[in-house]
Amino acid sequence: MADSILIVGIPLDFIFFAFILLGIALFHRHTLPIALTGLAVIIGYKVGFTGFRSGAGVSGFAHHMAHEWVMLANLFLLLMGFALLSRHFEESRIPDAMPAVLPDDWKGGVVLLVIIFVLSSFLDNIAGALIGGTVARHVFRGKVHIGYLAAIVAASNAGGAGSVIGDTTTTMMWIDGVSPLSVIEAYVAAIVALVIFAVPAAMRQHRFSPIVKDPRRGMRVDGARVFVVTVILIAALAANVTANLRFPALLDTLPVLGLAVWAAILLTAFLRRPDWKVMPETFKGTIFLLALVTAASMMPAETLPAASW
Repeated sequence: MADSILIVGIPLDFIFFAFILLGIALFHRHTLPIALTGLAVIIGYKVGFTGFRSGAGVSGFAHHMAHEWVMLANLFLLLMGFALLSRHFEESRIPDAMPAVLPDDWKGGVVLLVIIFVLSSFLDNIAGALIGGTVARHVFRGKVHIGYLAAIVAASNAGGAGSVIGDTTTTMMWIDGVSPLSVIEAYVAAIVALVIFAVPAAMRQHRFSPIVKDPRRGMRVDGARVFVVTVILIAALAANVTANLRFPALLDTLPVLGLAVWAAILLTAFLRRPDWKVMPETFKGTIFLLALVTAASMMPAETLPAASW
């Protein structure tokens, strides 16, 4: 692999990636073309000039993608599958019933963030964020403040920080031989962070759009959809735990979690038909995210300075 071209001491790879993020921030209505164009530029630059960690040229790119495909496939299957899961969850009417459980004032927003935090300790953070966002959209009458949305994402990430089955990074550490007890101490900082951001985010959300005080009268929860949601979540959890405990090598060869989620979706389709109408829009968002993740995987992280304060 050749050395990266430096501009003011910064590898050109990172500058390309920064321009992608800047373009997305400035032209948010054209995020998919920007992400795909940026990815194409980075691939062309790596193939033509610097190569990849796995080799140079087209063969280096092929080896890189062969190494990353499981992670990308898992992400694709999870994002597409959890969009259907979110619709099942939404149509089960559980979100409409949750105001009866959550406190009426800003503390309800805090409790919801805590629920997302706990959920993400044993489920993928993407799943926790999607489920939390679905609930928030209902209990706040479709008006979720951007600050509270950021808090949902933060809670879903913090929840998996100290769990080897709740976050891809900690799972990879576990597979590499790190003891689960070595990462559980991360919950000290994660819980402190949750307290710091949850309270102001919930208070801001309460001023923006208070929580719905009472569920609709005559509203009945769809038990069949609740069962479908439960089966999908259990399938994801069981696949995650079983693969990590019994077949860790399988995680490097197959998108286990994504396949388990889709198996559960298809096997329960006879009970309640998935809302396939959400797939086209979900597909666009998924490809956008995959383009960013693929571009990020090509960054020369080994050239960064050692971590320090």
